[in-house]
Amino acid sequence: MTADPRSRALLRHFLGALAYRLQKSLRGAPPAFGDFRAAPLVRTPHELAWHLTGLIGYARTFFHGGHYAPPPVATLEEEVARFHAQLALLSSDLDDPALACTLTDEQLLQGPLADAMTHVGQVAMLRRLAGAPVPSENFIHARVDAANVGPAQADPAAPDRWWRPDQGPLPPGPIT
Repeated sequence: MTADPRSRALLRHFLGALAYRLQKSLRGAPPAFGDFRAAPLVRTPHELAWHLTGLIGYARTFFHGGHYAPPPVATLEEEVARFHAQLALLSSDLDDPALACTLTDEQLLQGPLADAMTHVGQVAMLRRLAGAPVPSENFIHARVDAANVGPAQADPAAPDRWWRPDQGPLPPGPIT
């Protein structure tokens, strides 16, 4: 299928947002967070990162064929590094006009990419359940860079000044 450069640029930006949000969810996490299990059949953050790597590798199979099933690695840190490596490869795939994808860009977004963002949100939720909530921020102002899908992400540009780790959920809308 012929790729629309604007659509591909948006997908690459989405990958940058995925990298940013995963790193935000992990920044400042307690050392044992990777093994935190909220309930018996709930994935740990390490297992979620492994699944994220698999999703991005799966997305790449629509460019290259074959199958992608990453073997387990020992630590969350190793898995997160492998995830970011897969993101970089997928970003390159999206940027390569010589590569054809057997899915539309919309299918990539609604399938593996949206699924990946869902799981990044689960990592953030597990942080709260583990007693170390992720500080809130206005993501509209986040310094997401489509060219940066690695682990070195910018600090929050617009952190919520009212946020406290011991504060429960607030109603939607502006905080006055």
